[in-house]
Amino acid sequence: MVLVDLDELTNTNVPESIRLRQKLGKQIPEEGVDESKMLNELREIASLNNPHKTFIGMGFYDCIVPSVIVKNMLQNAGWTSPYTPYQPEIAQGRLESLLNFQTMISDLTGLPFANASLLDESTACAEAIALAVRVTKRRTILYDTGLHPQNIGVMATRSEPMDINFQPLDINEGNVNNKFGDNVAAIILQYPNTEGLIYEDLDLLIQYAHKEKILVIMVCDLLSLTLLRSAGDLGADIAVGSAQRFGLPLGYGGPHAGFMSVANLALARQMPGRIVGVSRDQQGNIAYRLTLQTREQHIRRDKATSNICTAQALPANISSMYAIYHGPNRLVYIAKMIHKATSFLSQKVGRNTQRCRKSEEPEIGTGSKVVTWKSQIKIFFGNWKEKNAGSRNSEFRLPLLILFFSTINHLFHSFY
Repeated sequence: MVLVDLDELTNTNVPESIRLRQKLGKQIPEEGVDESKMLNELREIASLNNPHKTFIGMGFYDCIVPSVIVKNMLQNAGWTSPYTPYQPEIAQGRLESLLNFQTMISDLTGLPFANASLLDESTACAEAIALAVRVTKRRTILYDTGLHPQNIGVMATRSEPMDINFQPLDINEGNVNNKFGDNVAAIILQYPNTEGLIYEDLDLLIQYAHKEKILVIMVCDLLSLTLLRSAGDLGADIAVGSAQRFGLPLGYGGPHAGFMSVANLALARQMPGRIVGVSRDQQGNIAYRLTLQTREQHIRRDKATSNICTAQALPANISSMYAIYHGPNRLVYIAKMIHKATSFLSQKVGRNTQRCRKSEEPEIGTGSKVVTWKSQIKIFFGNWKEKNAGSRNSEFRLPLLILFFSTINHLFHSFY
């Protein structure tokens, strides 16, 4: 589209209904307005709005960001970077925090190798199917029709130039034990799906896929994994998703940290994004560095596993600190409360998604099968197995932890 001038651009894109009818200069007072009066006027304008609760979901859910994280990370310029550090000598604190993020993802998904974040869930899905095509040398991807629509859209867009045959798979049609085809690289599933449901016979579906040497990719809700069986426990090869629910505001869709974890080293060598590893310095002290870098664009250029050259380091660090702040038991409690509130709402609007036994223990309805809370709770963060593993870190301890990481960064920066 060729536009002659700025007016034509405005006429093309700005609706007539929202344009000012008079010149702006007439609305600006000759003398300035003090800050207090300005804020009062803005509050009066804002009071005309009629805000509503949104229950759309589909991968985006509001959460409460602890004030201690806001003050010590979001408002601390030492953490404000989307990049995974290239120079470990001056970034030991941020690298250690990103290692915590990787450990959290690995523990929740049940898969041993995780990266230090991707751009978001949708692009993580696209990276996962590209990984599957590289590893299997096949070019067909079967996607669950219960995926979030934005995930399907991004994968469809990425598939076309990569010559990937991107086909739907309706799991509810009873085709779990059907032959998928000889050229299928992977099946990608949403867990739970975009309607909040968990498919029956996931184990059986994954077994059939593996018999035909098809990789299984699971798009996971990170908070639900504090209660449900992990992707690794179900037999998935790759898990992807978003860490938005762990302390990240909605922000009109971002930025949020995507993640990916895989089942073995062969897949890890094809995984996109940075990976933080543990090494030792010349004095034999534990040190953190980026590992398996020969996969990456700044090393191999056109032979890299992905063209991703940045990450979401700040959101990833916030999510890891959110998990540290609450602790495992508190995260389980939050997930239970969200499910109870969701079940209450769905019942009131005429959709029953919860059934209870005599014990009054809430359950997740999955058709003819029911997944109970107690049998599915699985969450461990590293070696946190002592009695106080689930206790939430106090408002005093977490700032010290963040300050510790920041101090390491500043010390190394001054030395180098």
